Amino acid sequence: MSRQRTMEKILASEYVTIGELVRLTGCRYSTLKFYTEEGMLPFMQEEQNLTRRYRREESVERVEWIRSKREAGMTVPKIKEMLNL
Repeated sequence: MSRQRTMEKILASEYVTIGELVRLTGCRYSTLKFYTEEGMLPFMQEEQNLTRRYRREESVERVEWIRSKREAGMTVPKIKEMLNL
């Protein structure tokens, strides 16, 4: 098992893992995985078995935006529609 990176290193990185994104946003792992699988949270993955990497700044902003829409009562399909515009 690998060691966790420090928050200092995470904040200095351009890309983060989903676990690091959990730490940055306070969102549950399952929620971020759902957003990823629904195409709402873009990621990079060099090969099929490698870890997904998320652009840190873009992903944190996207998660906060999605969270604000969900708190306002917007449905996931509606949010997806807004993201695709």
